[in-house]
Amino acid sequence: MSKEDNKVKDASQMTWHQITTEKSDRRDAIKKLTAGLIAGVGLASTSCSVFSDDQEKEISQLTWDEFFKKNYKIMSDEERIQTVQRLEALYEKKTGNTINMSHQGPIEDVLFGYAFNISKCQGYMDCVNACIEENNQDRNSEMQYIRIHQIEKGHGFNFEKADDNYTNQVPAENHFYIGTQCFHCENPPCVNVCPTEATWKEKDGIVVVDYDWCIGCRYCLASCPYDGRRFNWSQPHVPEDEVNKNQHYLGNRMRKKGVMEKCTFCIQRSRNGNNPACVEACPTGARKFGNLLDPKSEIRWILENKKVFRLKEDLGTEPKFWYYMD
Repeated sequence: MSKEDNKVKDASQMTWHQITTEKSDRRDAIKKLTAGLIAGVGLASTSCSVFSDDQEKEISQLTWDEFFKKNYKIMSDEERIQTVQRLEALYEKKTGNTINMSHQGPIEDVLFGYAFNISKCQGYMDCVNACIEENNQDRNSEMQYIRIHQIEKGHGFNFEKADDNYTNQVPAENHFYIGTQCFHCENPPCVNVCPTEATWKEKDGIVVVDYDWCIGCRYCLASCPYDGRRFNWSQPHVPEDEVNKNQHYLGNRMRKKGVMEKCTFCIQRSRNGNNPACVEACPTGARKFGNLLDPKSEIRWILENKKVFRLKEDLGTEPKFWYYMD
């Protein structure tokens, strides 16, 4: 056995002994073990070629700290600030450009809800395109959070007979259009099945994902009855000049291969008092969004004055997404 092999073995044994005799959580244990291995082969030395460049060394340290951070929902306010600052720094060092990342939490006395006017939707897809651009969705796979279903009149809301990839001129004669996306359920089945607690419901009703804690098992995808989840089979790509640099940690920040993502009601916009991008882009006014707890909000007026319904209400998921007609 070579001297280098002995160093790795000794470091591994020493670190494993420390791990088994000290109380630590999963990530602490991995961190200690990895640190011991790195020390054993001399990678921690600044004289090693991998760290010969100061900027590359700083990127490596930032990446290291980023990997071993806590789940977002159990971070302290200070840790959340440090996390977004670290991600901003990493982006700048890797691309030479800056981003503005928020970690803004739920607003007091706000519960977001959405309503979709089937009578007004004409199938123009402006909402889909706006969502892609706003939320930095992968261009290579043509990922889309929103689905617009073209259904022939007389088939009711039978999505098995819907055309989700229509290329005809719209609105098509004798057809209607209905949109689906994440419905931000009050009782979200996707949250219950996640083994790492990488997804949860916030106080304002938005169901979010901590992408760095998602292990890509896709249990949430399988459990969602509304086809609201998307999986990154490859590294997402967005041209640098198309990246939306106004981001939220739990929303439209850049994702990676092997994780789930979904609509977040444009958390980076909604928590700043703005409508989601799809609502703003809709040319017919078919999409409505607002605070369900505000009796003067438009969405409350719709729920109280229109005949509304939700998909698969019998499942008890209580989606905060309603449909109605004029």
